[in-house]
Amino acid sequence: MTLPTTPSDLDLLRQMMTGDEDAFTLLYRRRQASVYRFALQMSGSHTLAEDVTQEVFIVLMREAGRYDPDRGSLAAYLYGIARNHVLRKLEQDRPFVQFIDRSADAEEITPQSMIAEGDPLTELTRGEMIQELRDLILSMPSRYREVVVLCDLHEMSYVEAAAVIGCAVGTVRSRLHRARALLIEKLRAARDRNEDAQEVNPARCFA
Repeated sequence: MTLPTTPSDLDLLRQMMTGDEDAFTLLYRRRQASVYRFALQMSGSHTLAEDVTQEVFIVLMREAGRYDPDRGSLAAYLYGIARNHVLRKLEQDRPFVQFIDRSADAEEITPQSMIAEGDPLTELTRGEMIQELRDLILSMPSRYREVVVLCDLHEMSYVEAAAVIGCAVGTVRSRLHRARALLIEKLRAARDRNEDAQEVNPARCFA
């Protein structure tokens, strides 16, 4: 069967289930990067993210028939598999390794709602804010971390995020509200610490 010019994920999955290796390759190329990025942002470990990404597509090959399109998009299904694997590995390997390359993927780790023009936090430089956000997101409890990653970093709707996590939409909404409040609170504290440090800079004392 000939695939459409731009086949949907479901088209590719159905072709894959008939043994079409090209369909699997196209689906992998389309979704691999976002699954990897999600696992990386959830764990802070490049190695763990690579392992999880590989496992996600192995599961897809073996259990493609378990996907139900009525329950959400294939992308959400893949995120759900990745989420379960990440949380399991983090539980096994505590404490997990945080980001080593602090400059990598900087643009992709920034929730735009946190740096909107006019926000009090804009006194921090963009680079400092990205770094603070990266560290703070990784340090958050998983229930808050995952909603920030899904909704703010991957721009999923509440409905899509709820499908990934396996919870009610209202739960996603309330967790995200709490997570954003925590991030703003922590970023303000970091700003205050930076200001205090500048005021007591020894170099200035002896200038």
